[in-house]
Amino acid sequence: MTALDAVPRIGADDLVALVPPADAVRALAEALHGGLDPEAEPARTITDLTSGQLLLMPSEGAGYAGVKIASVAPGNPARGLPRIGAVYVLLDAATLLPVALLDGTALTSLRTPAVSALAVRHLLPSGEEPLRVVVFGAGPQAWGHIEALATVRAFGHVTVVGRSPRPAAEVVARCEAEGVAAEAGTADAVASADVVLCCTSAREPLFDGALVRDGAVVVAVGSHEPDARELDSALVARAAKTGALVVESRAAALREPGDILVPLGEGVLEATALAPLADLVTGRLAAPGPGPRVFKSVGMGWEDLVVAGAAHRRISEALSV
Repeated sequence: MTALDAVPRIGADDLVALVPPADAVRALAEALHGGLDPEAEPARTITDLTSGQLLLMPSEGAGYAGVKIASVAPGNPARGLPRIGAVYVLLDAATLLPVALLDGTALTSLRTPAVSALAVRHLLPSGEEPLRVVVFGAGPQAWGHIEALATVRAFGHVTVVGRSPRPAAEVVARCEAEGVAAEAGTADAVASADVVLCCTSAREPLFDGALVRDGAVVVAVGSHEPDARELDSALVARAAKTGALVVESRAAALREPGDILVPLGEGVLEATALAPLADLVTGRLAAPGPGPRVFKSVGMGWEDLVVAGAAHRRISEALSV
């Protein structure tokens, strides 16, 4: 028997049952309040391959270590296969022996929206009015973001902007099945949105940032490459001027995403304007001023580790009863 034979396998359905979206948001918030420092996170490695990229994302903290091995294959959707695939190995921090293997794709689909929901919770202006939401994209991340954001505030209406009619219609149908009014729409819907969720593989801005009204929250999760972005420079600069340009960590934001690197290169953004998510969540960041609020995410290993650790703790608790 090898070290891997005895460890539990946590598949997609098991993961969501163990750590529903609201619990994932809570676990991430507790980790940041507990002193986790995303700035100290090891940089992930990205290796270009013939068919795409291979990403290795290690992390350590709170009794666990772990690594996600993720692949990005742009040609897969044409084959009827997922664009992103991943496996996650969770280790005991003291022995560095594996304690669980997780479906890394499902983990990504859970933790990325949970991080976004946590940021939106702290960036939204106070109020209880149902949210008007615009979602760019119609894949797993789009639906995951809708589910996670619903833990923050009730929805009044969802507009889905997709490249293809059928996937967008499927997301609309899922919203309606949950009792949320929804429709497929176009990019100009951002003008009336409270929250804009960008969950695409776009390499150029998805909409005119000037349309985004003051007080609206824009989340961008699709880009982790220096020459790819979902947001235009003018929107990013507007958010930065009022202290509302939030990133998971300054170090990661200055390494990877075009949403940040392009406006920096154009001279319309200063690196000092990037506000760390940990400061927002823990209250160290001053309340944003008037203007749009932007959260740019690239995905980090500590997020995977926190959620994977929460799942393993649930399994351990069940076995000890």
